[in-house]
Order: sequence, then C-alpha cells, then structure tokens
Amino acid sequence: MKHIYYGDGKGKTTAAIGLAVRAAGSKMKVLFVQFLKTEFSGERHILSHTENVTLTFCPLELKFTFEMDDKEKAQAAKIFKGIFDSAVTTALTEKYDMVVLDEVFEAINAHMLSESEVYEFITNAPSSMEIVMTGHNPPKKFMDCADYITEFKKIKHPYDKGITGRIGIEF
Repeated sequence: MKHIYYGDGKGKTTAAIGLAVRAAGSKMKVLFVQFLKTEFSGERHILSHTENVTLTFCPLELKFTFEMDDKEKAQAAKIFKGIFDSAVTTALTEKYDMVVLDEVFEAINAHMLSESEVYEFITNAPSSMEIVMTGHNPPKKFMDCADYITEFKKIKHPYDKGITGRIGIEF
C-alpha cells in the first residue's frame, strides 16, 4: 500500500520513522531513503543501527531547495537520480517489505527528481511492498493512487518567530 505524509506542519519524517521502526520491529525489511536531510539529522544514528532497516541518504550537505541556484539544483538532481535508481534496484532485487522516500515531493517539486520515474516505481512495485512518501505538495496523481494520506498542518511554529531548528527536535 502507498502512504503519503504531506503538508507544512512538523512531523512528516518523524511519522515515517515511527512506521519504519514499527515495521522493522515486526521483522519487516525496510529501506529508508532520505533525499534532502543532512548528515546531522538525529534519526540517522538510530536508523543506521536498527535491525531490518537500511538507510540511504545524500552524501552532501545541501541547502534548502528554495536557497539553491540552478547549478546546485543540477548537482543535486544527479545525486538524487543515483540515489533513487539504486534504491529501486535494491528494493526490488532484495525484496524489501517497506520503502520510505523521505522528502521525495520536495525533490520532485524542485525538478531535482523525475516525477514520472518515481510514479512508475510506486505504481509498478509489488503489491506486498509498503511505500511511504513525505514532503510538501504531492502531485495529484500520487494522491490519487495513495491508500493512506495524512496532512500535517502548521498552526504555530517557532520558525514564525525567527527561531531556528533545534538539534533533536527539528533535526
């Protein structure tokens, strides 16, 4: 089944991590793919040491997509294509039960990952595979084919007061 966690509220990645940990604890094989998180995201340490979870992430420290220039986006696009292609091959050949594509909609919306290639994967994946996608503004066709959709809506956030993200809380 396909899961979408989206919106401008805090907690999309956290929800995906919770689901991945639950699955891994039930002996399911989980591939957790992070497109835009930095190496300083606190969840990496735990996920990389969790039995039944394989973590894949971008090897470079990247800016937020809205801060990137065209050259930086092109560089990120090459990296993301490699990460995605490798993840698809790994997920299918090693028969993963769950694949998490964290921040996939950010990468798609910033034109740094092919919407059609991601859609082809999620619609042709084995029906036994759970696919979890996170980010802002999922394309309509992804929403149409999802089995679970949860919207995270920001009501109030410290960012609104100029308070930056805190280690262990926002990342």
